[in-house]
Amino acid sequence: MFLGIDIGTTAIKFGVISGRNIRHSHSIQLTTQIEGSTQIQSAKAIESALRQGTQALPAALKAQIKTIAFSTAMHSFMPEKNGQGDAIYIWSDNQASQTIEAFRKTEMARTFYQETGTPIHAMSPFAKLLHLKEQGLLSSYDHFYGLKELAMRLFTGEVRIDRSTASATGLYALQEKTWSDAILAYLSVTAEQLAPLCEPTDCFLIVPELAEQLGLSQQVAVMCGASDGCLAAYAGYRSTGIPNSLTIGTSAAIRKVTSTPSFDLDKQNFCYYLKEGIYVVGAPSNNGGSVLAWAKETFAENGIDFFQALPHLLNETAIGSQGLRFFPYLNGERAPFWTNQVTAGFYHLTIAHRRPEMIRATIEGMLMNIRLLKDMVQVTEHLTVSGGFFQTRVLAQMTADVLGVACCLSEANEPIFGLYDLYDPTTVAVEIGETIVPDPQSANSYQQIAASYFQS
Repeated sequence: MFLGIDIGTTAIKFGVISGRNIRHSHSIQLTTQIEGSTQIQSAKAIESALRQGTQALPAALKAQIKTIAFSTAMHSFMPEKNGQGDAIYIWSDNQASQTIEAFRKTEMARTFYQETGTPIHAMSPFAKLLHLKEQGLLSSYDHFYGLKELAMRLFTGEVRIDRSTASATGLYALQEKTWSDAILAYLSVTAEQLAPLCEPTDCFLIVPELAEQLGLSQQVAVMCGASDGCLAAYAGYRSTGIPNSLTIGTSAAIRKVTSTPSFDLDKQNFCYYLKEGIYVVGAPSNNGGSVLAWAKETFAENGIDFFQALPHLLNETAIGSQGLRFFPYLNGERAPFWTNQVTAGFYHLTIAHRRPEMIRATIEGMLMNIRLLKDMVQVTEHLTVSGGFFQTRVLAQMTADVLGVACCLSEANEPIFGLYDLYDPTTVAVEIGETIVPDPQSANSYQQIAASYFQS
């Protein structure tokens, strides 16, 4: 029996798997403290949730667990002094925004991106370390860890980080598969201040006292695992045989599983290591389902369910929203701009436009932005799609039409399944869900619109 633990930004998910089938699952919500540009979570609270969630597993299943593995959110940053430190800065923490905006303009930024595959953006531990250095605060800490190191220390007594999670820090040299000497020297940080590296499939024994407390065998192996984004892409690939995937949750991301690293020096796709010979290339957006949530709050009519009304509204409005354009950058943007300075707005708004056109334009703008990411990652054929956005059928069809590719509905893009696929590479379950094919006429119309959509 296998226990996968996915430590995300909003929740920790626990899944007991056997033969790639979920035997039990539950989750514990996490809290993010937001104050201005600062966004942090509590290490103590996460450790408590890990204990609580594991203890809550059915005793009969716990007795059969042989291996535990961790998926963790990318870009987490936990500075410590003398083993003490509770604040974990998550990817959306923007304290380093101004620091990294200035650094992006240097030639060294391009060099570091090409060495690491991590875009130059405030999300990364590199940016947060650079900000600490410029503030003269580096000496306040002696170690710099993250969520993976926290989980591994709790369960094994040893601080470790896998190469997949490390490759999203902006500190890891992809080719050499080690911490980058040049980048660490630039930051005035040493490799000893970071966790030792290991492969995602490397295993360590559980701490005996913890095993006893949690009701687990003291022979349980703890596999380091990988990062959530890479694991989600890998799970989708293993489940369907399709290397391309799109997830639209609050944010969004296009990902492609590949054996060859690839870089775009200008637009800066991410390129992260998963395991020997496997990389995940992609582009993330801050503006996925959050844009739709904003439209609901802004435009929904009293007493009318927004999502129930969407099919009628979209059927009654024309493709292109009568020339109205919406730039969806309500939350700044990562790819392809990598700046929090870009903003949202309606363009070509006239007195002829009404609420239905504004809603349609909002959705079209969000999907047109994802189309930019699709082209950036060079996805030209089938992709799997997952996330709450696709529960509304008309939105799934609209996605296929705007992107111009067939979209296969799949809920298999779960990091926990990706963990299991690393653990047991022999189990293959190729199962493609419903495929939504672009309507030729609509896809052609969107292709013409896309050529000039973001030209205000």
